[in-house]
Amino acid sequence: MSQGRRQKAEGRRQKAEIGFFCFLFFVPVMLITGGCGPQAQKPMRVCPGAESAAAAISIQRRHFESAVEFRANGQCLLSYYDEQNKHRSENFPIKLWTEPPARLYLQGDIAFDPKGIVLGSNEREFWLSIRQKEISSYIWGRWSHPWLRPEARQSCFKNMAINPTLLLEALGMLQFDADENWSLSNSGAFDVLAEHKGASIVRKVHIYSCDRLVRKIEYLDADGKVLVVTELDGYKPVSQDFRVPSVIKIVRRRQDDKSDSVGITLSSIKPMRLTEKQQNLLFSRPEPTGFQHIYKLDENCDMIEQPQ
Repeated sequence: MSQGRRQKAEGRRQKAEIGFFCFLFFVPVMLITGGCGPQAQKPMRVCPGAESAAAAISIQRRHFESAVEFRANGQCLLSYYDEQNKHRSENFPIKLWTEPPARLYLQGDIAFDPKGIVLGSNEREFWLSIRQKEISSYIWGRWSHPWLRPEARQSCFKNMAINPTLLLEALGMLQFDADENWSLSNSGAFDVLAEHKGASIVRKVHIYSCDRLVRKIEYLDADGKVLVVTELDGYKPVSQDFRVPSVIKIVRRRQDDKSDSVGITLSSIKPMRLTEKQQNLLFSRPEPTGFQHIYKLDENCDMIEQPQ
């Protein structure tokens, strides 16, 4: 392949990765209405923290087990650097449906196309389609790949700071493994659960001690460097025992010291009951037809272009 063709192929791949980052990395998430960041918050009340890591985890597990189906509308504000390292931003409305713990469907209205961007997942796989002239791409992968599992999350971040689990965790699908892998500390108004893998801390979950709701999740590499930060706020009740953040911000810290971020406000959050036909329509991966480029994520976190 000639140098020029290689450069063009690499450019297409980078554009697709940007689109993939936009959603697999950011979908649940926050409103930055009319500005560049979240509004100033009042000082938080400080309440007694949890007595132990096991006690804090038990509360979070009950919240996860209470998760129910819901749908929401929202607005997404995306801020990122393109393949020429130029800063760009996109602002567009979204619609979201989710059925815990693994089913999700999101569509974004881009350039007057209500399905300009579609993100979906089920128990087996996940997918993203982008129907823009300059980025006509379909990307998919399987949950079974080891880099998508929590114990391998940090190793994949080194190559691709995109992980579908981030989306589900931001929406309340936060799962905890064995209690002995976690330690508890307190920082002001927050209990902080730290997940240990060997000698490293790979994830920190900040829980507001007054309502026991997660307000921040930090993802770290094996050296303790923070790679991704998810901030959650504006919780709304979906049922008596399950609440969803309406305001989420996710920031990816790049190796060049710049950051990509997304903000989405979720509004009109309501419980729902889908028929079997609706479930199949929303949560079954469609065939990739009509796209210029089709990519599959392999076991090494790499996007491999597939033949048409």
